[in-house]
Amino acid sequence: MSRSRTLSATEIRSERLLLRIALLDADREGFVELHTDPEVQAYIGGPQARGDVERRFDAAIAAATSRPGGYVIADNTTNRFIGNLTLTRRSADAPGHVTEEGGELELGYVLRRGAWGSGFAFEAATAALRAAASELPDQPVLLVTQTANERSLRLAARLGFRPIGTFEEYGAEQTLCTAPLSAFGI
Repeated sequence: MSRSRTLSATEIRSERLLLRIALLDADREGFVELHTDPEVQAYIGGPQARGDVERRFDAAIAAATSRPGGYVIADNTTNRFIGNLTLTRRSADAPGHVTEEGGELELGYVLRRGAWGSGFAFEAATAALRAAASELPDQPVLLVTQTANERSLRLAARLGFRPIGTFEEYGAEQTLCTAPLSAFGI
């Protein structure tokens, strides 16, 4: 099994969502809102300065490159920016692994506050994990969330992830959850 591969799909569609690797100029407002909103950023390091976020957005647009496994979550009809989803490899240097060598697939997601409670995170995560299950060999998938983030822990459980331990990172207790990729096969 290759420990470096991640999902290669450039677009993934679900009933209401489009996951796309391309960041578009039209995504600016949503991207800035996502990274500067104190409630959205409460469990992931806090809000960032607007100027810093705008510079990062401009650099990403100028580079016109995407991070393998990194997706914009957009409305399937309007293409409006809703949030981000990643299905990437967790660095072997980071705490929280289920294999000795590390490098497991790790699912992450963050949505604009206006999209909370709509089932978009569940739908996006399910679509990405199903695509990965059809493309990659069976392997553990990780989900790490701050233990205080009860909403994220409930979503992890709804997706089929089970908590297996905790560790300290970013000055807070994190919960490590896992599920086999095969659980998401169709």
